[in-house]
Amino acid sequence: MSVRTTPQKTRVSFDRSIERMRKQLAELAPFLGKGKPTRSLEEFDLETERLIGELLGQTSDLLHAYEYAELGEAAGLVNMTDEAPEGTGMDSQRQSLLQRSRVLESCVSELEARRSAAPKKAKIGQTLIGPQIAEHMTAEIRSVSQDANLREAGQLMHRWKTGSLLVTNSQSYVGVLTDSALAREVVANGLNPGTTPVKACMRAPVITIEGNRPIIDAVRMMKDQATRHLAVTQDGQITGVISVSNILRYYSGVV
Repeated sequence: MSVRTTPQKTRVSFDRSIERMRKQLAELAPFLGKGKPTRSLEEFDLETERLIGELLGQTSDLLHAYEYAELGEAAGLVNMTDEAPEGTGMDSQRQSLLQRSRVLESCVSELEARRSAAPKKAKIGQTLIGPQIAEHMTAEIRSVSQDANLREAGQLMHRWKTGSLLVTNSQSYVGVLTDSALAREVVANGLNPGTTPVKACMRAPVITIEGNRPIIDAVRMMKDQATRHLAVTQDGQITGVISVSNILRYYSGVV
């Protein structure tokens, strides 16, 4: 005789899971100076990873996000360390702790969303609830012509204080030039920045992501594509750019 799980039992199960995740979030507070920790941060991290894996699944993007937060640097996203959140006024340890807190808050939100959707038989797959990419992107698009030289591109980056430029061919965006690629190509290959065109060092095609997707999707795509910058689209049109800095500002609680 099979036993069917009733909606009430399902809700109780989610209630317990949410309570456990909230408790874990509360136990992070002492590491942020709100009390005295009762164990090491390493022990806390191991338990948190086990809890997220148990309640949300070992393949959950939020488990990956927590692992990135432990590193507290852009290296945790794409194995690159040359871009970090600007002007946060916080040391890297505190940034990392705040990133952990943000991920745990997202875990609670995801569990609450699953609890609300549990009775709905028509639901297909899982919907990660959280801030959308468009809410944290840089809406002002900075670009440079593919025929401009690298020196001109570098001057634009310095003027606009940005780590990347979308590259245009006068009709559309055809690539991306980053500060790290510019420096790497010029130094490693001995290029003349005054005569070498941008198109020689740009990355093409432009990697894009829809602005209505959750921010954790940007984290995943950056890692998969080994890039620190994504063009954000709406209805097929580029409307902004999201970078590692934007994401780390969010996970650090910096708006």
